[in-house]
Amino acid sequence: MKKLIIAASLENDVHVAGVFNFLRLAEKEGYATQFLGPATSIDNLINNVINKKPDIVGVSYRLTSDSLKNILKTLKSKIDYYDLNKIRWIFGGTEPNAIVAKESGIFEAIFDGTNGDEYTISYLKGNKITIGEEMYEQDIISRINESYPYPVIRHHFGLPSFEDTLKGIKKIAEEKILDVISLAPDQNTQEHFFDKKYNKSLDGAGGVPLRTEEDFRRLYEASRCGNYPLLRCYSGTNDIFKMAKMLKNTIHNAWAAIPLCWYNILDGRGPRQVEEAIAENQKLMKWHADQNIPVEVNEAHHWSLRDAHDAICVAASYLAAYNAKKMGVKNYIAQFMFNVPPSISPKMDLAKMLASIEMIESLEDKNFKVIRQARAGLASMPQDLYEAKGQLASSAYLSMAIKPHIYHVVGFCEAHHAATPDDIIESVKIVKAVIKNTLSGMVDFTKDSDIIIRKNVLINDANIILKGIKDLNEYCNDPLSDPHSLSIAIKTGILDAPHLKGNKSARGALQTKVVNGACYAYDYENDRIISEEERVSKILDEYQKLIVVA
Repeated sequence: MKKLIIAASLENDVHVAGVFNFLRLAEKEGYATQFLGPATSIDNLINNVINKKPDIVGVSYRLTSDSLKNILKTLKSKIDYYDLNKIRWIFGGTEPNAIVAKESGIFEAIFDGTNGDEYTISYLKGNKITIGEEMYEQDIISRINESYPYPVIRHHFGLPSFEDTLKGIKKIAEEKILDVISLAPDQNTQEHFFDKKYNKSLDGAGGVPLRTEEDFRRLYEASRCGNYPLLRCYSGTNDIFKMAKMLKNTIHNAWAAIPLCWYNILDGRGPRQVEEAIAENQKLMKWHADQNIPVEVNEAHHWSLRDAHDAICVAASYLAAYNAKKMGVKNYIAQFMFNVPPSISPKMDLAKMLASIEMIESLEDKNFKVIRQARAGLASMPQDLYEAKGQLASSAYLSMAIKPHIYHVVGFCEAHHAATPDDIIESVKIVKAVIKNTLSGMVDFTKDSDIIIRKNVLINDANIILKGIKDLNEYCNDPLSDPHSLSIAIKTGILDAPHLKGNKSARGALQTKVVNGACYAYDYENDRIISEEERVSKILDEYQKLIVVA
């Protein structure tokens, strides 16, 4: 039998929108609900409580707090007189009224609108919310379970000044709008934290300079307020195992972000050779799996950011998840970066993501769970800050079509300047408004026929790429997780990107073009799209000839 919630706006208050929103969320969580109406007298409310015996009673008041004091004094006396204290009472109203409601001692939970629908959903799911000392989950899986279908919200943060970053984390935490703060260390930190070979001229370039373990601990301590957000940080590009252990011990790294084929000479972010980096990255995945730390493999968008075509992105998405599963990862965070390249159309962008999701989630079983994380592509953000806010909202709306568990907010200002705490707070509020609207019911874009057709084409093309990697090394038991086979795939160009031209570790011969909103391998000389079957077959034929000659 469903639990019953009855709710009303009290006495002379005729505002009902907040009550209706609460009851709508309650119905989605499986409750039976009854709205008693606006301007409900206390006597009418009490009579209904006595007769209907609800599990929860919700009352709302949005007028002046002075009036509310007397109303709640009367309500409390009636509750005591009729012995209704065992029923769970909750309150919704303005921030000043929430203070009065707290002082009354009647309510087990109070909602003033500052924490968003996810706070309400968490309560309805049965999670205990203590007044004044909210209890916030301290692992990403629990936070997701607490709020889904409302996604956990994440944002990247790190300023060139350590002290500014420290103050900023505290300010963001106190705002109670962000679940996960992703620390953005400067490149000196990622590459030289342990060998101390810092290039002083690059201090603060790309993020916050962190030079000691105590720096990390201080940032974590700064986050211990407000909604106690989780902290996480990207993996190092050098001394990666030392960095992983340090992040676990200092900031309690919420999940690891590890590339498969990158953070080496391929992207210039480290000294490792590609094959060596792949092998080490796999071991790093395994280390986190053994620690039961969720893993995100940053792979597919690295190819797309370098203008690789859509089919390579989908194949790389599968390779990332496949290798994570092979390394024993149980909770896999799959990042879906929309708007890459910026000229891709929304329809074709969603088709690419749906193809990636279908391939990745084909790997799911009782020991491998996929968590969807969506975000906007940084390069899609215009420099004009007003246009950028529009792009942020537009991308968030499209992204909600994949029903993400995590939404990674990209600050609207990022193409103009590094996000300050105020920029982050504003960006998150924009996205939260979009999410709230989509969860009330949005068009199901995934049913669009053009999107479905393109999704199926991409799945077929991605499988051609994966088969091509296998055919490069027929004597290997598992080429898709073999560092040597994967490095050959990059060297021969089965995995390639236009921006890798001139890179000695890659082929760099691929050319791509956006046609009708989708990104394809392209023959500019003959002005035509190159099919994946043709592209991969040609590369394999060339490779076989090289082997014969050798």
